[in-house]
Amino acid sequence: MRFVVRRVSDPHLAADLTADIFLAALDSAHTYRPGRGTEIAWLYGVARNVVAAEHRRTTRETRLTSRIAGRRLMDDDDLVRMEERIDAERQMRRALEAMRDLPEGERAVLELVAIDQLTVTEAAAALGIRSVTARVRLHRARRALENVASPQAVYVEERA
Repeated sequence: MRFVVRRVSDPHLAADLTADIFLAALDSAHTYRPGRGTEIAWLYGVARNVVAAEHRRTTRETRLTSRIAGRRLMDDDDLVRMEERIDAERQMRRALEAMRDLPEGERAVLELVAIDQLTVTEAAAALGIRSVTARVRLHRARRALENVASPQAVYVEERA
């Protein structure tokens, strides 16, 4: 007990570790070799191992606790929002991949309208094409992407 008390500050932990030391000694009594030292030296070796294991466990626990300190745990609503966000991002990635396969003119109009939030008229001016051409290209691009993502993810209300 004196050996343990010098190494830990909590009296309850010292009592628990002392009990653990004797349990470990009973469990490993068959490993004692008289030619390697006295029984008391062997018992102190067991005690040293038990106390060292407790210090390692405490250090790991403290490190893990400090990693999550100050962080709020996620509740069910947070998990639902996270899943919705992941699903939306998955759809967006599929839509962006599909956009790469569009002809350049259709992709350019779609990017300007859907991503950059320009009107069809503004997109046409930026591309140097007529508004009617821009509308046709936008329509074709939307139709090509209908099967990839939900209509809400791709369809952007045109501003006149």
